[in-house]
Amino acid sequence: MGEWDILGRLLDKVQKHSTVVGKIWLTVLFVFRILVLGAGAEKVWGDEQSDFICNTQQPGCENVCYDHAFPISHLRFWVLQIISVSTPTLIYLGHVLHVIHEEKDMREAMKKAQNDQASVFLKKGCKLPKYSNDKGKVNIQGRLLRSYILNLLCKILLEVGFILGQYYLFGFTLQAQYVCSRFPCPHKVDCFLSRPTEKNVFIWFMLVVACLSLLLNLIEVFYLCVKKVNECLNRQKDYTVTPVISVMTKKNVDEKDQVVQNWMKHGVGLQKNELGNEIAKNMVLEDHNTNDMEEVHI
Repeated sequence: MGEWDILGRLLDKVQKHSTVVGKIWLTVLFVFRILVLGAGAEKVWGDEQSDFICNTQQPGCENVCYDHAFPISHLRFWVLQIISVSTPTLIYLGHVLHVIHEEKDMREAMKKAQNDQASVFLKKGCKLPKYSNDKGKVNIQGRLLRSYILNLLCKILLEVGFILGQYYLFGFTLQAQYVCSRFPCPHKVDCFLSRPTEKNVFIWFMLVVACLSLLLNLIEVFYLCVKKVNECLNRQKDYTVTPVISVMTKKNVDEKDQVVQNWMKHGVGLQKNELGNEIAKNMVLEDHNTNDMEEVHI
């Protein structure tokens, strides 16, 4: 299991940059593929070639029959499958780390800049951090979302390819007896496998786990597509402006008429007050003139 430690540590870093379904996929990969392969499958296939016995003494016949029966060992086939399926995830991890490093440099540059320099920094069209926060938590959107979906599509194609490859190479079951007639065998030779039933159990187990991983990848693609569509719909609702149309009811009309009447009364009252003030002013002036005239007559 020591050779799986590096791959395990790298895939463990993808946990915090994945969705919920992606974390489940990584758990299935660790527990049901890597752990089972390292703990049990190596011992089951340890005597694969040594106990492959054919009922002939012809030199080279047994080796040729074994090569024809097993073009590649199941154990090595599954190792190649796990590494190949994990490669797109590791490429996605490299992309995430690159984006985090870029945005970390952006934050450091913005912290060093003064207020005036920051405005110049923004006017130049420099990008602001939008994929990660200060703690390194990644928001899967934009180019990271495209990279993540591409990673999922590659894993789906690889899973399907390896399942079909296993079927065309040696099928999904092993028989206890294998008949071989290849050169240099002089005639049809019967060869016998060791522990075929136990090996069939492991073959079907790894096949079911591969199908489960394939299903999780399909579910994750569907989940991301639905999530993105919902975000677009919510964003469209936010940008939609709903016109407000007031409904003219009898009550509203009466209220408006009352307001108009009040304003008219108020205006009439102001005019009456102004007229009264002018009359009073004229009367005062007339009284003043009369007094002046009386004084002259005296």
